[in-house]
Amino acid sequence: MLSQITCNNSQENKITRIDGSTIGEHHLDDQIKILIDKANVTGLSVTIFNNNKIAYQKAFGYSNNETKDTLDVNHNIYGASFSKAVYGYIISVLAQENTIELDKELYKYLDVDLPDLNIEKEFRRLHDLKEDDRYKQITTRMCLSHTTGFSNWRWLTEPDEKLRIHFAPGSNYSYSGEGMVLSQWIVEHVTGRTLEELAIDKVFNPLKMTHTHYLWREDFNEHFCYGHNVNEEKIPRDIETEDANAAGSLSTTVSDYSKFLMHILNLHSNDSEITKTIFNPNIRIKSKAQFGPLSKEITDENDDIELSYGLGWGLLKSDYGIGVFKEGHGEGFQHYSILFPDKNSGVLIMSNSDNAESIFKELLEVTIGDIFTPWKWENYIPYNKKD
Repeated sequence: MLSQITCNNSQENKITRIDGSTIGEHHLDDQIKILIDKANVTGLSVTIFNNNKIAYQKAFGYSNNETKDTLDVNHNIYGASFSKAVYGYIISVLAQENTIELDKELYKYLDVDLPDLNIEKEFRRLHDLKEDDRYKQITTRMCLSHTTGFSNWRWLTEPDEKLRIHFAPGSNYSYSGEGMVLSQWIVEHVTGRTLEELAIDKVFNPLKMTHTHYLWREDFNEHFCYGHNVNEEKIPRDIETEDANAAGSLSTTVSDYSKFLMHILNLHSNDSEITKTIFNPNIRIKSKAQFGPLSKEITDENDDIELSYGLGWGLLKSDYGIGVFKEGHGEGFQHYSILFPDKNSGVLIMSNSDNAESIFKELLEVTIGDIFTPWKWENYIPYNKKD
C-alpha cells in the first residue's frame, strides 16, 4: 500500500498525494531511481503539484546516453502530443474571445470548398474528402475531441494513404492527429495568424515559457535532450523547422510545461470559463484501448471512471473529483500528465526513453496516489508484466 512507503523523517519535505497520504522527498527520489534502473529508462523528469504549486521537481538519468550528459529540467525536449493539450487551451481561449465557435461546421468558415483549401504539402491536402460530404458535419469541438471519424494519420493507418471518414462525425471516439491539423488550418485562416504566432501570444509569452515553441529554434541546440530506444541507444533528432503542427511539433522543457499545468490548475481554482470548456466531457470512450486492434473493441471496463474526452484533454472521474490527462508519445520520448483540479494536485512525467511508459503505472501511484489512470487502455504495461 502507498502508506507503507511514506517516509517518517519529520525534517524531510513531504509531498501530499490526492488521498491525503504523504511521501518524503528523499524517499520518493529513491523509489523513482529504483524504477528507472529496473526498467532501463534513460532519463526521466517528474514534477508534482500541491496546492497549485510545484512541490517536487527533479530529473534523473541522462539527456544523452552516449556522452552520459546528466538530464535536467531545463533540457529542451520533444513534447509530442503535449502539443494537443496546449492547442486545446488556445482553442478554448479563442472560443471565449468569440473568435471561434466550437460547434460551427468548419466548412462554413471558408469561401472555397473545404477539400479545395490551399495547403502547400501534398500529404496534408484534403482533396480526398470530395468523395464523402460528411466532412460538412465536422466542427472544431469534434476535431479537439477526436470524433471526426479520421484515423490518426493517413500515411500510418490507411493502406492507400488517403484521408477518409470512418464513422459519422461526432458519434464515436478515435484518436486523430488529422482532426487536430484540420482544425488548425481553419483557425489560421480565421485569425490570419500562424499557430506559432497564436501560441506565443496566448500561451508562451504570458506564462514566460521562454524555451517552448511549436517550431524548432536554433538556441534549443544549446541544451537539447535526445530520445533513446528500448536498448537505450540515442535516436537522431527529428525536428520541425517549417510547419508548426497542433498535433505534435511542440518543443518544451519540464520547467516550462510545468508553468502551463500550474496555469491550468489556477484557472480551475478561479472558476474559469476556459477550463470549464476544456474539461467539458464531449464524448464517452468505450474502446478497450486507445490504439491498435483493441481500439475497435467495445468494453465497459472504464465505465467506473466515466472515461471521456474534452477539448484536447482526456477526462476521468475519481474519488477526488475529475482527472484531466494528456499523453505524449513519439520515437524516443514518452510523457504523461494528469491533474486532479479539485484537489489542486497533479503530476507531470517526461522522459526521453522508449521504456518509460513501463513504469508509469507505479510512478503515478507512488507520486500522487493516482490509481485511476486507465493504464491498460493507455497500454502502460508495467516492465515486470511484459512477456
